[in-house]
Amino acid sequence: MRTYASFREIQNDLQLGTITCQDLVRYHLNNIKAKAHLNAFLSVYEDEALTRAAAIDIKIKEGKAGKLAGLVVGLKDVLAYQDHPLQASSKILEGFVSQFNATAVQRLLDQDAIIIGRQNCDEFAMGSSNENSAFGPVLNDVDNMRVPGGSSGGSAVAVQADLCQVSLGSDTGGSVRQPAAFCGVIGLKPTYSRISRFGLIAYGSSFDCIGIFAKSVEDVALVLEVIAGADELDSTVSRKPVPAYSEDLQKPNGRLYKVAYIREIEDATGLQPEIRDCILSKIDDIKSGGHTVEMIDFPLMEYVLPTYYILATAEASSNLSRYDGVRYGHRSSEVTDLNSLYKKSRSEGFGKEVERRILLGTFVLSASYYDAYYTKAQKVRRIIREKTKEIFKQYDFIIMPITPTTAFKLGEHTDNPLEMYLADLFSVQANVAGVPAIALPCGKDKLGLPIGLQVIADDFEESKLFHFSNSLMN
Repeated sequence: MRTYASFREIQNDLQLGTITCQDLVRYHLNNIKAKAHLNAFLSVYEDEALTRAAAIDIKIKEGKAGKLAGLVVGLKDVLAYQDHPLQASSKILEGFVSQFNATAVQRLLDQDAIIIGRQNCDEFAMGSSNENSAFGPVLNDVDNMRVPGGSSGGSAVAVQADLCQVSLGSDTGGSVRQPAAFCGVIGLKPTYSRISRFGLIAYGSSFDCIGIFAKSVEDVALVLEVIAGADELDSTVSRKPVPAYSEDLQKPNGRLYKVAYIREIEDATGLQPEIRDCILSKIDDIKSGGHTVEMIDFPLMEYVLPTYYILATAEASSNLSRYDGVRYGHRSSEVTDLNSLYKKSRSEGFGKEVERRILLGTFVLSASYYDAYYTKAQKVRRIIREKTKEIFKQYDFIIMPITPTTAFKLGEHTDNPLEMYLADLFSVQANVAGVPAIALPCGKDKLGLPIGLQVIADDFEESKLFHFSNSLMN
């Protein structure tokens, strides 16, 4: 079976009867087995996926299939799928089985998508390389000595290596866009609140977004159209109507846009030259298409990363306090009292990076430092959002890199957490401001490693973002 570049191609062949959903599932299952060394999947639901595919084949023949019939999807190991394992790639949730479906997962199932398995990630979605998983690192399919990015590395590699057609990940500080860039696929972080977070294991509740990996902008638009929208189970989700993103994308749009790019693309010393050259070349292409492109200063750039790490670790400290060995998950067998139960269960269950972020978050929330760090960071976050929104009063989009470098080698930054955190330099602004951003393939470096381009839009401007992104891909 050939590799499909988009779900539209799959649907055409399904309607013609040249393939079946069962053929698609078998194809992906064979790829998963052939590329098991990539460590992208933690669980593969082989029998279940084939059984579901057979049922959907019948629905297609009867003309009763949903709009995602034939779409094979993988789920990052932070999304609840009823009666299936859910661990956040952590020992502390060893043996845990989800009691319900995440809202996004349920909406996929309602439209006849086929879930093929659970994907590896950094533990509790904390990491930029997928080296923090309790199940070992995921390998980049372009170069197995390189990281795939994180924390949704398994989800990105699964699409990159054709182990599934689409993956759902989560993006707290770039965890969809950064691995998308490292793996050469498309990755969307929607507007905060566009997709319900019900059933998503929490890391930083005011930052977390469910994101989408795919090979085409059209596939991302279609999946967002299905899973977005109001949900009575999530009080933070937006009630704004969900546009028909995929239909809008098919309509001609000759609009000329005004685009900003940050000065750091030309001036940042830490930016890999090939990434700079690739993005500047793309900017020239945008100008030649008749769009207006102007360089801007964003003087708060140096504050975005520390603001993110102060607030995200504080929220992680609070969210992860529930994993205490009492109600579910790992419980130490060597305890003498309640205090030792907490300490030993958490010490044995959490990995080093998660422990580090819990400690950082607990520190900034402590009575002596709450105002100095947490309160101040919240004020700075508000200013960053306001200044970002001001840019969108003049411009339709902001263009910037996603990562300072292409995929780095396994183990290259594991001994220096600060180096690892700096990999998030360009990706966290969209999360701090809460606006949508997309990662698009933008060429390769001299080693053949993918380069990603980031396009950021204003709140709930995903439809416009898809149109512009599609034009950049063509």
